[in-house]
Amino acid sequence: MRELRLDGLIPAVSLPMTDDAAPDLAALARYLRWIVDQGPVAIAVNADTGEGPHLAPDERRAVVEAAVDAVGDRVPIVAGLAGPYTAQAIREARWAADAGASALLVFPIPAFGGAPLDPQVPYAYHAAIADAVPVALILFQLQPALGGVLFDEAALERLVTIPTVVAIKEASFDALRFVRLRDQLRRLRPIALLTGNDNFILESFVLGAAGALIGMAAIATREQVEMIEAFQQGDLPTAQRSSDRLAPLIEAVFGRPPVRDYRARVKEGLRMQGVIPSATVRPPLLPVSEADRQALREALAGLGLLTPVMS
Repeated sequence: MRELRLDGLIPAVSLPMTDDAAPDLAALARYLRWIVDQGPVAIAVNADTGEGPHLAPDERRAVVEAAVDAVGDRVPIVAGLAGPYTAQAIREARWAADAGASALLVFPIPAFGGAPLDPQVPYAYHAAIADAVPVALILFQLQPALGGVLFDEAALERLVTIPTVVAIKEASFDALRFVRLRDQLRRLRPIALLTGNDNFILESFVLGAAGALIGMAAIATREQVEMIEAFQQGDLPTAQRSSDRLAPLIEAVFGRPPVRDYRARVKEGLRMQGVIPSATVRPPLLPVSEADRQALREALAGLGLLTPVMS
């Protein structure tokens, strides 16, 4: 198990699938080895981009094992955890830890939905996972448009008291909420603030992000690594130029409604580049439209990324 780093780009990777929508673990291994070469500090599997919530428990376990086998000696693996109830979450957390995951990205689950949310509900769920496995936990605040939950201050105040919580992924797609969370963490406990806001990646770092755990990083990975590294080195003009160049691709993947279709768009872009063999997503998710496909093709061409990168 590699030491966990959070101070850079952490792609929430896609999951290649066969034509009948089964995980293609051989293609996943090739894709992960390719993406590690682009320079991320860690990789997240079984996240929303990788259709983790749409997989059976044994499939999620197999994905973690395949990822660790493929690249676990090069970068740490963060495993998405979406157990719908506490006992199942504990089982899957133990599987991921045994397989070699360095951290767990704990998804908000349906039981957290509705308002008001009693802070004890998410606290008890996360605390039980923390008691069961000796790995780092990353909280996950996700916009409702993607089936997530936005924690209020009382819930976050309880959650950050869990000793193994090391970070939170903030993916509200709301810059004001992002800043308010940053300020709250400064008052409570200085865990790492990771942006999950694919629509304002560079701006997230300007606003105080320590790293980026994002689905956008599953494609055009090297370009985003270079943008973040330029910012961290104090070269904001270079970082801004990189951000401007990436903007059309970000718009093609995340800016077109509905946002949930970004999973298929990422896969289609990777297929166009030859990184994965198929853009199949698991039903009821839908394949990309022809309009989406054209927007992706134009954006990738603008970045010079349409030349096949793998044979």
